[in-house]
Amino acid sequence: MTPRRYHPALVALHWLLAVLVVAALVAGGVVLDDMPNSDPSKVASLRAHMTLGVAILVLMLVRLAVRVLTRRPAPADKGPLATVATVTHWGLYAATIGMAASGMALSAAAGLPGIVFGGEGALPPDFDGFAARAVHGVVAGILMLLILLHVAAALWHQVVRRDGLMARMWFGPR
Repeated sequence: MTPRRYHPALVALHWLLAVLVVAALVAGGVVLDDMPNSDPSKVASLRAHMTLGVAILVLMLVRLAVRVLTRRPAPADKGPLATVATVTHWGLYAATIGMAASGMALSAAAGLPGIVFGGEGALPPDFDGFAARAVHGVVAGILMLLILLHVAAALWHQVVRRDGLMARMWFGPR
């Protein structure tokens, strides 16, 4: 029998990751981007951002495993809209994992683990010279667009179609 709702672990991970990913995007794009590397508080901010990024990666990999291993409700749409939904959902996984990977590549290239977690040395003058920084920025933009598309689709289902789709990503009898 096809369940009416997603697995509770998937639901919990969905909403937890939604909050964490938005927090990481805000921290990276608003706080860290505007803070010069010479600012003494930059190291603590980077430590929080990097820790959050690793937590997001681990939780996203767990979510991916739960997604693959559990039964899901039937697709909400058919045809092209179902394809868009599928591509968007897998894109969210890929972009989130890509953010973590590019963040780790930037961290390694800039020597951040020793600086941020071990107090060894100083931050480089800026991160613009690192290729992984450019990738991290591009993937952030893609991730934000995918999140906007995902939220817009959820609101369309909830407000326009009124088909109860959002109840599938909440707790209750399956």
